[in-house]
Amino acid sequence: MSTTYTLDTKTDRAHPTPKPMKRLTVPAIRDRKTDGKGGEPLVMLTAYTVRMAQILDPHCDILLVGDSLGQVIYGLDSTIPVSLDMMIAHGAAVVRGSYHSVVTVDMPFGSYEASPDHAIASATRIMKETGAAAVKMEGGEAMAETVAFLTARGIPVMGHVGLTPQAVNILGGHKVQGRDDATAAKVLADAKAIDEAGAFALVIEGVLEPIAVDATRAVSCPTIGIGASAQCDGQVLVIDDMLGMFDRVPRFVKKYDDLSTRIEDAVKHYAEGVRSRSFPGIEQTYQPK
Repeated sequence: MSTTYTLDTKTDRAHPTPKPMKRLTVPAIRDRKTDGKGGEPLVMLTAYTVRMAQILDPHCDILLVGDSLGQVIYGLDSTIPVSLDMMIAHGAAVVRGSYHSVVTVDMPFGSYEASPDHAIASATRIMKETGAAAVKMEGGEAMAETVAFLTARGIPVMGHVGLTPQAVNILGGHKVQGRDDATAAKVLADAKAIDEAGAFALVIEGVLEPIAVDATRAVSCPTIGIGASAQCDGQVLVIDDMLGMFDRVPRFVKKYDDLSTRIEDAVKHYAEGVRSRSFPGIEQTYQPK
């Protein structure tokens, strides 16, 4: 039994109502390998709140509770300060707001790198306290042992190679990967290592398109591109970026709306209504009978 939400018109609050619907599963996601040939690509977006999860869930295969929430929600300069507690709180909210998608939660910087034992302690907390189906972990060959360790113990892992934001200090910034032979070879080697370790899917971020295509063809699990290639087996974007909530976004983002302008216009009209005393009107107040 999964949970979705209906609106209680008496309180204007969302309350859980059981709705029988079978979620997509990790094996079902892994089976969606297309290699850019036929088949329907996987749709993944980030989600951080119950309400956004409700809106996105019917249209997505995977909802990613990304550590990008550090910048998008908390205004941090990078993902590095994001804590495990922050990821768990938002992960649980997204699970509560969804009933269809595979919810995957990012493991934040510092929660898994020390050892496989360290990683499984963090991943176990995420799985138990959120109800998510999987975790996502950045890193290539160096993290392959940990991916295999978690997978063998019942924790599905999504990998992430190429431009890995948690390694921004090592990379020297958010730089496109694969522009030289060494970094191109590293992206491919990392992708193969994480695939062979048992990851059920693999995010490829910020790499030259030919490298993304080669990596997609070189691995058996689905690849999910972000600043990569349409020939990846799926795509992901940060929801606030694609909705136009921020003026400055990476090159690979396509803005499908301009919500920041629309919200600002709505708030402007609200402020005008308050200051002119035209709001609240009789429809928004309680009158004696």
